[in-house]
Amino acid sequence: MTGPPAPDEFELYDLALVVERIDGQCTCEMRVGDRVEFRGGKLAVPDARGFCLYALQAALPLVPAKQRASHPADWMETDTRVTCPDPACRLIMRIQRTGRRVLRHDDVSAVPWERPGADPRPGG
Repeated sequence: MTGPPAPDEFELYDLALVVERIDGQCTCEMRVGDRVEFRGGKLAVPDARGFCLYALQAALPLVPAKQRASHPADWMETDTRVTCPDPACRLIMRIQRTGRRVLRHDDVSAVPWERPGADPRPGG
């Protein structure tokens, strides 16, 4: 961010989920280097080959936490590997932060943002 953020702004990391290693037989034909990207609340698959749904679902629960900064000693800051749930595949992926973006609350939520401490009553 440049300068102080507006009260309704927050920052998220962009992420890439990258296949780092395959120690078994991947039936989804994944390759080392295959990736998906998370930009704000959106998913991008830069390669037309696609990405294994089962490998992706293993990482999805971690994405919102990895998009946010936390204490440097928190395991979310230090642990980056996720494995595909298929035991025969033994595919290992890495979640890496690739950039930052500033978002505004009302651009990503249907619930209007109310400034903390503001009177929520009309005219209040």
